[in-house]
Parts: sequence; C-alpha cells; structure tokens
Amino acid sequence: MSHKKELFKNAAELYSELGVDVEQAMSTLAEIELGIHAWQGDDVRGFESDSFTLTGGCQVTGNYPGRARNADELRADLDLALKLIPGRHRVGLQGHQVDRMFPGVDRDAFTADNFRSWIDWAKSKKIGLDIAPAFYGHDRLDHNLSLAHPDPAIREFWISHGIACRKIGETFGRELGTPAIVNFWMPDGFKDTPSDRFAPRKRMIESLDRCFAEKIDPAFERDTVEQKLFGIGVESCTVGSHEFFLLYAASRGKILCFDTGHFHPTESIADKLSAVFCLMNELFLHVSRGVRWDSDHVTVVNDDLLALARESVVNGFLDKIHFGLDYFDATINRVAAWVIGARAFQKALLVALLEPDAARKAEQKLDYTSRLALQEAAKTLPWGIVWNEWCERSGVPSDYAVMNDIRNYEKNVLDARN
Repeated sequence: MSHKKELFKNAAELYSELGVDVEQAMSTLAEIELGIHAWQGDDVRGFESDSFTLTGGCQVTGNYPGRARNADELRADLDLALKLIPGRHRVGLQGHQVDRMFPGVDRDAFTADNFRSWIDWAKSKKIGLDIAPAFYGHDRLDHNLSLAHPDPAIREFWISHGIACRKIGETFGRELGTPAIVNFWMPDGFKDTPSDRFAPRKRMIESLDRCFAEKIDPAFERDTVEQKLFGIGVESCTVGSHEFFLLYAASRGKILCFDTGHFHPTESIADKLSAVFCLMNELFLHVSRGVRWDSDHVTVVNDDLLALARESVVNGFLDKIHFGLDYFDATINRVAAWVIGARAFQKALLVALLEPDAARKAEQKLDYTSRLALQEAAKTLPWGIVWNEWCERSGVPSDYAVMNDIRNYEKNVLDARN
C-alpha cells in the first residue's frame, strides 16, 4: 500500500470512530454542482465591441496577460478550468458575453442565436448554462439607473433586455436538459444622498414585474433576484437593497440570491441561510470574498467560507441552494482564479460533510462547554487527506500540482494573446 493510501486509510478509520462515513462524504461532494462564472475570464467586458467601458458600480483591478478577447478564447480557458476542478459543473454567462453579434441588434433584442456556439459547446460537455442580464456597461445605463430610470424609453430598453435574457435562459434549459438560472442584478443607485428613495424603487418594481410577466416553465428557466449594499458610484443608496429584494422575492415567488460580497463586512451570510429557509424553500448563492467592500476577491478557505458551507450542509440545505461563484480578479492568472476559488469552496463543503455530530448533540443537551470543546477538536481532523484522495479519484491534480497545467497553458496560449 502506498504512503498516500495508508494515510487515507488511517484518516477514514479516525472519521469512522467519530461516526463519519468518508465515502459518503466524497460521494455527496461529487454531486454538488457549482456555477462557474464565465466573467472571471474576460474581466466582465463581454464581446459586443472592442470599445467596452465597465460601468455600473463594477470594478476589475489588474491587467494580468491573457484576458479572453472573444467567446472562443473564453471557452478554451473554461475547458482547462473545468478539467482542473473536481466534479461536474455548469457555466454562468453575463448577457453581453455573446459569441455572435448581428447588425443593428442591441441587448434589448438578443436571442439564443447570439449564444448559439455557447449552447453547442455546453452540449458537447454535457453541462448546463445560466445567464444574467447585463444592466451595466452600456450607454443606456444613464446616471447609474436602468430599470429605475425616470425616462420610460430607457426603462423600456432594459425591460426588453431582461425579457430577452429570460427567453435565452429558457432555450438554454430546453436544449441542455437542465433549467437555467437567470439572475437579475441592477446597479441602480445614487452616489450622494437622494431626495427621493421611494419613486425609484416603485419604478424598479414596475419594471421587474414587466420583465417577469411572461410565465416560463421552471423546468427550463428559473428567475432569481440579487441584492446589494452599495457599489462604486452608488454609495449612498442602492435601489435594489437587501430588504427590497427579500420582500420582492417573497411576494413574487422568485428565488432570492445572496452574494457574499454584497453585505456589510461584519455581517454573516451563513447566519442568514437558516433565517430565510424558515419561510423560503430555495436560494441562489453567489460565493465571493469581499475585502472591506464588494471587491470580488478569489474565494479561499477562511472562516466565512467554512461557515457558509457548514450552514448549507449540516441543516440539510444542499437540495435547496443553487451554488454559483462570482469574483473577478485580473491581478492573477484568470484560469488559476477559477480553479483556486472553486476548489476552495469544495474544500469548505468537504469539511462540513466530514463534521462529526458530537457538537450538535452536546448543544441539544444545552452543554455549551462541551460544544465549544468539540467544535475546536473538529478543526484538527485530517480533512486534507480526504481532499487529496477525492482529487485523485476525480482525475484532477493535487493542490501542489495544479499550477503545472495552468503554467503550460499560459506559456503556450495566454502569452500569445498579447
């Protein structure tokens, strides 16, 4: 028996003594599908034109060589990333990441034909696609307002874009055999203190109701709405705040999206899951890492990520949550960012799946002293050995070897783009 196999055997025996089935944990982890966000690869620029300017409270920092300049390059980058992330996953697109433009056709009239190569690619990989309307980076985003703009013509443009993306999502779901998540986030808000917060929010509701007026079979398309605390240029008021979208989702039967970077840094998003699931049955998670603000850093295994994964696992929420990633770091290799971030969240999920039940049992007896001792004891368990075994079984490199393929790809492909 090899040294690695001996380590895994010993780790599995230790977990078994604590009532944890390691094989079951790995089997469950293999079934958890992540939404890999395509926009990490093109710096949220999309492919409508070469003159794109990122607007709407988004900011991508860095200029690492090798950004995908078109949909073909982006798909090639994703091909490598998906090979290095254990398990089977799906890909999320932004509404401007088209693979084909047509003369005179703007975002308000996009159809699945603008994304046909994406559909063909996803079919070849047997994966699903999601899409999010891109209510930013366009001259119709006027004064940081889209669906909440006072001009009916501007609202109409963005309403049409929202409707178009829902129809595109429906086609994704119908042709790929898995429902597409269509996630609505708008950057609408004000840099300085507005005199009227109510009217923009009423306009936003009316616009959203128009976007969602057509009923689409949930077997093909699922609507989600995403809140935000603030963004660059909209520091004083975000129209689509947490309270706004929490109540909108509840009243309209939509799925609420929590973005882990869209709250105050001291708030625990993990704590919100059980609160929401008391009255809702489904959530969409955008997993990111904010540093002092919604800075969309690559996820790493830290306390926040571990808590989020744990709340998702131990309370039986895995079948109620759609997991997606949402960060964009252009200071490092973009393929590596996908791989490091996705694998970090999978590690956090594995830690949760391997957690012994002893601390929960102590809490049920109101023995908080033992609970604390057992929580601390669990931190030293050899989950890393189980992770390495799962990577090997999944046919992906270990953490210490994963950069080899990425560096070769950078040398042979990414460097040639500059």
